[in-house]
Order: sequence, then structure tokens, then C-alpha cells
Amino acid sequence: MDKPTLHITTFNIHKGFSQFNRRMMVHELRERLRHLNPDIVFLQEVQGLHLVHAENLEDWPDSPQHEFLAENVWEACAYGRNMIYDHGHHGNAILSRFPILHAHNQDVTHLQFEKRGLLHCQIKLPEGATAHCVCVHLSLFGYSRRRQMSALADYLNKSADPNAPLIIAGDFNDWSNRAGEHLAHRLGLHEVFSGAGGMPARSFPASMPMFRLDRIYVRGFEVKRTEVHHGMPWSNISDHAALSAHLARHGR
Repeated sequence: MDKPTLHITTFNIHKGFSQFNRRMMVHELRERLRHLNPDIVFLQEVQGLHLVHAENLEDWPDSPQHEFLAENVWEACAYGRNMIYDHGHHGNAILSRFPILHAHNQDVTHLQFEKRGLLHCQIKLPEGATAHCVCVHLSLFGYSRRRQMSALADYLNKSADPNAPLIIAGDFNDWSNRAGEHLAHRLGLHEVFSGAGGMPARSFPASMPMFRLDRIYVRGFEVKRTEVHHGMPWSNISDHAALSAHLARHGR
């Protein structure tokens, strides 16, 4: 009998706007995510509140973006507020078909003008295991990224059993491809697209991906299939491609 698979997706949604902020695309985004139909969604640049858009855009959702996207499909969602300004805030979010037992947003800000957090959720999987799921959006600067990855490893080493299933996904902004070695060494992870000696997927820009910015790292899972969602219609929704992985639990 085939092992049951867990379908996960990570996507930097650019606050619900197309590349260069030309058009508000949050309704099209919701349709695409529902068509894709993953079990757990890791989202970055999620607009929790924007008073100016709410006043000026007729079809701006009444609820925060993570709640609007999750409505009637993903039974649980969590949001980590990172960047706060006079008219609103944005951050990371996780949507889940399965119960979220606990959620915590860990502040890993290094540069004050670039607020960053790690959204950690403990999610009860159907077979009974609890998976630690972390949504990340790391710094644009290499030194800050290294500090944030060290903070992530320190935090998880304290808060998660080293044998527990773990998924870390998001926008790593890792132009130099150095995140993998650090996370693999500290947390026993592997990147789902890399395989044996391979490279993470190209995910930016979504119209014709050239740079390997977005990642999915796992522990305690085997990778069944991966997908990069780029080109039309995805490139109309965000400047990043979405990444998906179909996973099966080891030993199940």
C-alpha cells in the first residue's frame, strides 16, 4: 500500500499584489491556492492590516489576508506579525487542514529597518504525529541571514524533539545558496528539490525564474514529488514562484 502523502506549498505572496504592485491580486491568489489544494501552506509577506488599501480599494477583503485565504478550506491558520507601521502590518502565515496545537512567532530581527520573524506551528498530522512547521522570510543581507539561521537552529533545538518531524519553508533570500549546509548540519534537514548533491529550485522572478530564493527543508519525511509553479497565471499573482512538495513520513 502506498504511503499517505502530505502536500505542502510555500509562497511569497507580495502582500496580495502583482509584480511592481501593478494590480491587487489577492482574489486570484485565493483561487490558485484552492486549485492547488495543499494540506499546509507557508506564506510570506501576508498583509494582516492595511487601512489605506481597505479605504481605497473597493474589493479589498474585510478580513486579514491569512483568514481570507483560509476561509472554508483550511480549518486552522496562524499569523506572525513582523513589520508594523502606522496604517497596518504584515508578516508570515501558515494555513493548515489539520489542527494547529500551538503557534509562536519568534522575533529574529537583526537590522531594525528590516523586521523579521519565524512563525512556528505544531501541527497534528492525521496519523497522529505532531510536525513542527516553521515559516520563514529571511534578511536580504548575508550576515543577517546567517544570524537568523543560527537563531532558528537555537530556538528549535530548545523547543522541538530532535527526532520530531520538521518542515521549514519560505523565502530564504539566499542568493549564495549557503543556507542548506547550515540547516542540514544543525537540524538534520535536507532541501526537497536538491536531492543527492543537487541545487534548490529557481523561484525568482516568477515569470522566468533565475534565482534560488525560496526553499523547503524537511526532516523525518521522504520526498515523493516536487513542483515549481511559475509562468502564467502564477507570475501575474506575485514576483515569486510558489513551490510544492509531496511528502511521506519515514517508517509509515
